[in-house]
Amino acid sequence: MTNEQIGQEEEPEIIYIPDEEGNEEEFEVIMKFEVDGSDAKYMMVVPLDSEDEESDEVYAFRYEEDGDDLQLFMIENDEEWAIVEETFNTLVDELDGGAGND
Repeated sequence: MTNEQIGQEEEPEIIYIPDEEGNEEEFEVIMKFEVDGSDAKYMMVVPLDSEDEESDEVYAFRYEEDGDDLQLFMIENDEEWAIVEETFNTLVDELDGGAGND
């Protein structure tokens, strides 16, 4: 059995995250990764209904999966955030072919 769609995401993965008022907002998962030397998993998401596409606000969460359930955790530790940010930037650079972002 082969999966010819590996690396070719045709449909974006969408998750729903409630805001402070309990309203669910749609986010597209743009990247999932694990940090070396840790069991922690992270995902980077962007809001789907962003009216200002140039802002491209990206949110990072640590997540855990339990069957079909997905639990998201805010990254509140500065050291953890630095590791996630560095890993994300490295992965983005690799995807862009090593080209720097302006």
